[in-house]
Amino acid sequence: MTDARFDILGIGNAIFDILGHIDEAALTEHGLVKGSMRLVSAEEVVAVDNMLTEAIRVSGGSAGNTVAGVASLGGRAAFIGKVADDEFGDAYAHDMRRVGIEFRTTPLKDGAPTASSVILVTPDGERTMNTFLGASQQLTVADIDTDLVDGAAITFLEGYLFDPPAAKEAFRAAAERANASGRIAALTLSDTFCVERHRADFRAWLDRGQIGIVFANEKEALAMFETTDIEAACKGLAALVPTVVVTRSEKGARVITNGEAVDVPAETTKVVDLTGAGDLFAGGFLLGHARGMAPADCARLGALAAAEVISHFGARPQVHLKEFAAKAGFPL
Repeated sequence: MTDARFDILGIGNAIFDILGHIDEAALTEHGLVKGSMRLVSAEEVVAVDNMLTEAIRVSGGSAGNTVAGVASLGGRAAFIGKVADDEFGDAYAHDMRRVGIEFRTTPLKDGAPTASSVILVTPDGERTMNTFLGASQQLTVADIDTDLVDGAAITFLEGYLFDPPAAKEAFRAAAERANASGRIAALTLSDTFCVERHRADFRAWLDRGQIGIVFANEKEALAMFETTDIEAACKGLAALVPTVVVTRSEKGARVITNGEAVDVPAETTKVVDLTGAGDLFAGGFLLGHARGMAPADCARLGALAAAEVISHFGARPQVHLKEFAAKAGFPL
């Protein structure tokens, strides 16, 4: 795909993250379920933020983190996501452009504020997310920049944005445009609750043949087929999509390409914060795929990117992943 101007275009929720450490007793005291993601109001975001004595603030969102990883690996990345014309929206756009990501989406005026998420990280690295979706849910077909889709080797769609009907139509328009341009559309299932809400719609969409690559973690894959048998879930996804990537935490990842499976181990690292692990894995895998790497090497590159991001606080790389990958034998 050397004729592409961008390796990866990400489309997803543009969310400004607020991350802080907290102990499990505090989670219990406030009635929060460790490891969960719940949707909250803008006022609840402020209330949860007030639980933290220290926090870092950085642009986030699943697909946004993925393309940030692509850019750090030396890839050419673009992003479509809706922010508001406010302080967080300005900061989000600045953060994305600062790391080399093409970001053109027109901000929302006179509407909901920019989305934000307070991510509480317990000592074991698990994250509990409290997310106000705000302006991010106002993405429409009009926001799909066809020039970006036509110029991207892979358009990566974030399943979290499948809830609003207008955003769902925007996704379909982007996938159709990518297919018509001879490009690849990829989808991440994002979350087990997301799968449970949209199982039939996801499966019908995958069955139409518009998605070339699907990402799921083990729980999401099981939820898609309402089974406890991961082998059956992997085979079920592989029957629908040419390339299936199922991440399994410390067990590594399974990649199935046209029915042929390969298992790749996880990279060994100290776990500090699991936020962004799947997002960065997707970034490494997608860049490898866009550059013509073998499936196992794509997964290895994804595992390297994920290992870096979970070794520190926050969902964005703290080193230049291109150099990090080069030391591991990936001259990008």
